[in-house]
Formats: sequence, structure tokens, C-alpha cells
Amino acid sequence: MTARSAISKEIFAPRDERMLALAEVKRRTKKKIPFLATGGVGDYSTFICLSVTNQRPQQLYITKVKQFEGSSFEKRSQWKVEQLRQVNGIDPKRDCPEFDLVFDGGSDQWQALSSLEKSIFIQILHHYCQRHCTTHKPVFINCPSKLMGGTKAVQSVADDLGSTVQKASQALRKRGDRLARTDEVTEDMMNSAQQFADAAHQLAMKYKN
Repeated sequence: MTARSAISKEIFAPRDERMLALAEVKRRTKKKIPFLATGGVGDYSTFICLSVTNQRPQQLYITKVKQFEGSSFEKRSQWKVEQLRQVNGIDPKRDCPEFDLVFDGGSDQWQALSSLEKSIFIQILHHYCQRHCTTHKPVFINCPSKLMGGTKAVQSVADDLGSTVQKASQALRKRGDRLARTDEVTEDMMNSAQQFADAAHQLAMKYKN
């Protein structure tokens, strides 16, 4: 089971929430704390997740999930999207995995595993913020959705993502000894690609109008 599937099952399904996007991240600047809340120091992975409640009116949440070595996933922090003030893509002139999330009362500086993973997460976040946030929408600064000058640019990014996902899927399929894992990973990638395509389509319609 992939991290995405496990987090969806262990963290969000019991809360009657549906996970929309996920990015594995690490801090660009380490916080100076004398000890960890779990009682010890060890290797761990951090995930930033976007989820939506199944019950209406639907509520969007951003959740920080951690997994310490040898343990299950744990929900550490959660914010309503209305608490999100700003999303910063860092540098519009180069492809980079860094981004900032600025909330009421604080901010986090993150680095995703890849520029592609960051792009997918931010695009989906932007799409659902426009769709669900009525009283307050966060400001997206230097992010792909703000840099796109029109429909052609939106479609270009969507095409690039589709090509990347297709190449990755083909490479994974060549490894017959990992067929079962390949199918699961490919499905997750295609789901993310579909979510990105939906967001790109919405942006394209917005610029078109």
C-alpha cells in the first residue's frame, strides 16, 4: 500500500473526509525545539494533505501528517482553508520544489520531493479554494496558476504533466518483478494527473472568459 492510500484510509476515511491532494515535504528551515512531541528523536516523513468533508456544507482542510520510522501515520496539525492567507511558489523564473503556506498566526516553509509534486498540489489547492471558499480566498503568489498567461499556457502545463505521468507509467511497467506495486503507483499518479487536468480545465475556462 502506498503512503497516499494508507493516509487516506487511516487518517481521513475515519473522519468522513476525502483526500484530494498530497505532497511529501521537508522543512527548508528547521525549527529549534529541544525534543519531539512523540518523546524521542528519529527519522520521519512529513506529508501536507488537502481534504474535503463528505457531509455538506463541505469544508476544506489542510492537514500535516507524520510517520516516524516503524510507526503508523499520525495527524499532527489541521487548518481550515479559511485560515490560509497566502501560498507562495517562491520563484516564478525557475522550476523548483519550494513553497510557503502562510496561515493566521504563522507560516511554514516547505520543500516537496519534486517540482512536479509541488505543482500538482498547488494547482489542486488553488482549484478547490476557488470552488469552495466563499468568504475568504487565499492569495496565490508566484504560483503556476498565477503565472499562466492564458488558455495555451494552462494547456501546455497540463500536456507536460500528462507526458511525464505517461513516461513514468511506461518505465514502471517494464519491471515485471514489481508489477503489483507498479499498478498501485500508476493508479495514484493517474488520479493525481486527472485532478490536475480538472484544475487546469477550470483555469483555462476562467482565462477564456
